[in-house]
Order: sequence, then C-alpha cells, then structure tokens
Amino acid sequence: MKKLIGKLMLKLLGWKIVLEGDVNNLNRCILVVAPHTANEEYLLGNFAYWALEKPLKIIIKDAHTKAWYGGIVKALGGIGIDRSQKNDLVNFVANEFKKEDFSLVITPEGTRSWVPKWRKGFYHMALAAKVPIVVAAGDFKDKIIYLGKKISVEELENRSFEDIMEELEQYYQKITPKVPANWNPKIY
Repeated sequence: MKKLIGKLMLKLLGWKIVLEGDVNNLNRCILVVAPHTANEEYLLGNFAYWALEKPLKIIIKDAHTKAWYGGIVKALGGIGIDRSQKNDLVNFVANEFKKEDFSLVITPEGTRSWVPKWRKGFYHMALAAKVPIVVAAGDFKDKIIYLGKKISVEELENRSFEDIMEELEQYYQKITPKVPANWNPKIY
C-alpha cells in the first residue's frame, strides 16, 4: 500500500526519482539528505522510499514520539531521542544497525536555517556502524529527488574526511533548495 501511495503522491506533486546508483544501496546506509531548508523534504523523501519499498528511519526529538501522534511518527520511522541529555548517538546508531537493515536519514545541517558548516556525526555514525553513506537531495527547481550515490565503507576507511566532504560539497552544487537563503553550499 505504501508503494502505491508513494508513487501516487510523487506523481500528483510533479516529482520524479532519479537513482544514481543501485537501488539496493538504500537498504542499509546513513542517508545524507541536503539541502535541508523546508519540512516538505521529509514528506517527499518518505514518498520516494515508499515508492521504492525501502526501509527508512529518522532520529527525531522524543517529544514527537511521546506525543498523541507518536504512533504515527514511529510508524513513519521516527526514533525518539531525548535531546535534553547528552546521548552517544554514534554508538546508539551502530547498535540499531546490528538489529535490522534500514536507511537512517541524517540532515547534517541539523536545522532548516542557514548554518556555517555541517555537523560531522553522520560520518562517524557510518564508520561505527560499518555502513556506507548514501547521498540524497531534493532539487526544487526541477522537482527531482536524487538517491543512491554511495560512498562505500572502504572509501570511508581509506579516504580522508576532508576528501569526502569536498566530494559531497561538489555534489550538492547542482541542487536547488526550497529556500535558497537557508542553504550554505560551503558545508565544511
């Protein structure tokens, strides 16, 4: 049912999915989603994953999983985290990947507002969990959801952090965000 809903919603909204790698790259990865400038990106990403029948999870404030609508948030892949306390998210994520396969959405900007640089947690999560980083982006100019470009575990272990960030920065140059004023293309 999700597959049908995902395909239908993307079609009605005028969006298409462009796979930039094997669709199976989406089975087990840290999914780096950028630019993150609007809430619609979350819905579009869910619709894309539903259309492709792939498992998707997202770390979210636990207030959303504990609220009256928390069951819906959890059903949509929400994993509640208490952000008032210091959490070891890197090891938490690594342990979650030991339990099951899924794509974990990470928006390295950490907010929908302009930021001077990305947070680095996604990189450390991928290394600790021994899963690839897969790149995702929603181009609001052309209404295209790009998915599937993979940076393998071997690349993560053998290339420098700076080299990987430079590759990601170059990749996102082609993307037009929903709110361009909230996007800093210089990510590190």
